[in-house]
Amino acid sequence: MKIEKLIIGGIAGDIIGSIFEFNNNKCIDFELFCDKSIFTDDSVLTIATMDALLNDKNYTHYYQTYSRNYPNRGYGGQYFHWIYNDNPQPYNSFGNGSAMRVSPVGWYCNSINEVLTEAKHSAEVTHNHPEGIKGAQAIASAVFLARIGSSKAEIKEYIENTFNYNLNKTIDEIRPNYEFDVTCQGSVPESIIAFIESTNFENAIRLAKSIGGDTDTIACITGSIAEAFYKYIPDNIIENVFLRLPNEMIKVIRAFSEKYR
Repeated sequence: MKIEKLIIGGIAGDIIGSIFEFNNNKCIDFELFCDKSIFTDDSVLTIATMDALLNDKNYTHYYQTYSRNYPNRGYGGQYFHWIYNDNPQPYNSFGNGSAMRVSPVGWYCNSINEVLTEAKHSAEVTHNHPEGIKGAQAIASAVFLARIGSSKAEIKEYIENTFNYNLNKTIDEIRPNYEFDVTCQGSVPESIIAFIESTNFENAIRLAKSIGGDTDTIACITGSIAEAFYKYIPDNIIENVFLRLPNEMIKVIRAFSEKYR
């Protein structure tokens, strides 16, 4: 299996954005990887979603299990308590965690209605606030539409009409005043705009990182859509990602990719 056929765009964005989350410099020209580049909770939970879809779709089980197996990866406060709860319940979150982990749903499903339903299921085990569900549905929909060959204009129109996100700003307009925002409503539209403006996968990640804020999550979300649209990630990026992932994660990525890409 050629490595460019692996579903790994969101994970690549997460690792590339990881070192800039609390060190925003809002430039486009930067080294993609360094010794401090690591996978964070975005990658952990994206792969957990893959594993759940490969098996019984018990999102609660897989999110708890993966998060316990890979602690100290930047989990939010409420989610951290949820991980270790013997009777975990959703906590009405509208944080961008629901959007950062949902991209495999866009590869798994075969219709837009199925995408909306499955994205809701993946979100609501923790993020059952309407905005948390909406963020997950928007990203899964964008991935699905990109995957099946929709144009950027078609993706933009669907997201705007279905979810009422404003996608008419440019990255240059967003960047100067954008601050750290971990809500779906404050990071999902920006992530989609970075994809819309991009010219290729790497450029999409660079634009996403240049916004600032929660860079690993924004780059993760942007990367997941860009991969589905451009259908290609440079080998050097994938190779650098693999150097930073444990073998058991790579095994799940390969299994999911072989089945759904």
